[in-house]
Amino acid sequence: MRNFMLKLAAARGEIEADLLIRNARVINVLSGEIHQEDVAIMDGRFLGFGDYDAKEEMDVEGLYMAPGFIDGHIHFESTMLTLPEFARAVLRCGGTSVVIDPHEMANVLGLDGIRYVLHSISQIPLDVFVMLPSCVPATPLETSGSSITHRELNYMINEDRVAGIGEMMNFPAVIQGDEEVHDRIRVTKWKKVDGHAPGVTGKDLNAYIFSNIDSDHESTSAKEALEKLRKGMHILIREGTSERNLEELISIVNTDNSWHFSFATDDKHPDDLLEEGHIDHCIRKAIALGMAPMTAYQIASINAANHHRLRNVGAVKPRFWADFVLLSDYKAVSIESVFKRGIKVFDDNRLVHFPESQPPSVRSSMNPAHVTLQDFKIPAQGTSIRVIDILPHQVVTQEHITLAHIRDGYVESDLGKDILKIVVIERHKATGRIGKGFVRGFGLKHGAIGSTVAHDAHNIVIVGTNDEDMYAAFKRIKTLQGGFVAMDRGELVAELPLPVAGLLSDQSFEDTAQNLKMLKEKVKTLGGTHEAPFMILSFLCLSPIPRLKVTDLGLIDVDQFDVVPLFTE
Repeated sequence: MRNFMLKLAAARGEIEADLLIRNARVINVLSGEIHQEDVAIMDGRFLGFGDYDAKEEMDVEGLYMAPGFIDGHIHFESTMLTLPEFARAVLRCGGTSVVIDPHEMANVLGLDGIRYVLHSISQIPLDVFVMLPSCVPATPLETSGSSITHRELNYMINEDRVAGIGEMMNFPAVIQGDEEVHDRIRVTKWKKVDGHAPGVTGKDLNAYIFSNIDSDHESTSAKEALEKLRKGMHILIREGTSERNLEELISIVNTDNSWHFSFATDDKHPDDLLEEGHIDHCIRKAIALGMAPMTAYQIASINAANHHRLRNVGAVKPRFWADFVLLSDYKAVSIESVFKRGIKVFDDNRLVHFPESQPPSVRSSMNPAHVTLQDFKIPAQGTSIRVIDILPHQVVTQEHITLAHIRDGYVESDLGKDILKIVVIERHKATGRIGKGFVRGFGLKHGAIGSTVAHDAHNIVIVGTNDEDMYAAFKRIKTLQGGFVAMDRGELVAELPLPVAGLLSDQSFEDTAQNLKMLKEKVKTLGGTHEAPFMILSFLCLSPIPRLKVTDLGLIDVDQFDVVPLFTE
C-alpha cells in the first residue's frame, strides 16, 4: 500500500518520477490522435502526461511513442526458440506482450510442457500470457505424447499468467455437444476461450459461438471473416510464415468495426522474425495496403489487450505498464528504441539490459518403435489413390484423385506429376504406427526431408522421392533427438537439431534463424519450390484443418472427420 501511495503522490506531481520522456509525439490508441506530450514514468508504470520533476529526463525530440505491440495469438514453438531467445527476437521488433498457446509443448509433454513454459516466462522481460491448450490431443485421429482433460485445465486456470483456454480446434465436438469438450470450455469462468473454426459457417458457426467461443484466426477469405464478425467473433488477422491472410482480410476493416480485430502471427519461423519482423511487419504491411495508421496501431495493441482482458497493457495510459516503442517514422514503423516497464531494452539496433536466464530442462521425447526400410513401402492395393494437394500460403489442402505410379507391386513417388510419398511415424509411445500417403506440390526432384515438428501431435513426418532417403532421414532425426533434416542419396545435406521436445533449438535466435535459412536453401537444391518447406510439411499432419491430411493413423478426411483409405479403386 505504501508503494502505491508513493506512486499516487508522484502522479500528483508531489514527488519525483523516475523518468520523464520529453517531447514525444504520443500515438494515442485510446483517443485516436497523435499529440505532443511529456510522459512521466515511475516504478515501471506510466504516471501521466505533463511537466514532472524526475530523477532522469530523456528528450526524444519529436520521436513517436507507440504502446508496445501485442501478438494476439502465437505458438512460440513454431519459432523453434526457447522462451528467452523468443523474447529477444520479439522485443527488437517492438513486441512487449504476447498471447501464446503452448499447444505444441503440451501435445508432446503434457502438463510438464506447460510447467516448462510457466517457469521460463518468469525469467524474461516480456509479458507472456498463456492460453491453456484445449485440445491435447487435437483430435482422436492422431497419437500425441500426452492428454489433458478439463480436470488438468481446472488445476491451472487460476495461474496469474493464464489468460484463458487456447484455440478449441476440435470444432466438430464443440458443435455436436461433446461433454468433455464443453467441460473444458466451462473451466474458464470469466476468462477467454480462443476459437479455431476454419470454414465453419451457417448454423454450425452459430452453435460454435453459442458455446462461449468468440474469437477466430483461421479465416482465409473476407467472406468467411465477415460472417464471423457479424456474429460477434473477434477476428485475429493472421500473418505468419506460411499462412498470410492480412491482405485478404483488411478489406472488411473499417473505422466502425476495427476494434473487433487484432493481429496474430500464429506460426512464424525464426528467419522470418529476423528478416521481416513480428507485429511491426503487420502494421507496416497494413498501412502500405491502405489501412489508416491509427487503426493499424490500435489493432496492434489495445484491441488485443481488451479482447483478452490483459491488465495494464496496450496503451500509453496512467497506471499501465510503461511498455512503449519510439519510432522515427510511424508509417514505416521505423523503430529507434523499445522500453519494457520503463527500462530501455532495445536501442541503436541492439538489445540492452537483457537478463541472462537458463530455461529448465525437459525429458526425452523421442521414443519411436523399431523401423526398417521395408516399413516405408506401400503395396499396391488398387490403381487410383488419394493425394494431398497443397494450396499456396494456406494450411488448408484439397483432395486429388489420380492413377497410382506402381512398380514391382509397390506404389512409388511420381516425380513427373510432382507427387511424393509422405509418412508419419509415431514417436511418443513406440506403438509402431506409420501413416502413409502422397502429396502434390513440394517440387522435390531427389532426396527427402523430415521433421519432428508435425502439428499437432508432433510425430515424425517425412516426405521424399525415394524410400532409401526417407529411411535415412528417419535415422538421422532419431540420432538428433528431434529436428529438421534434408537427405540426398543417403547423405546428409543439412540439418537443424531441435533437442528440446523435438520442437525447440538450444541455440541463439540468430544462429537458429541462420541455420534454418541455410537449410531452406539446401532444400531448393533438391528441387523444392516452397519458401517454407518445413512449415508446409508440419501442417500436412494437422487433422483439424480441411481437407485431406495424414497422421500416424493414416489419411484423414477432415470433412468426414475419419480415416479414409489411400486407394479409391
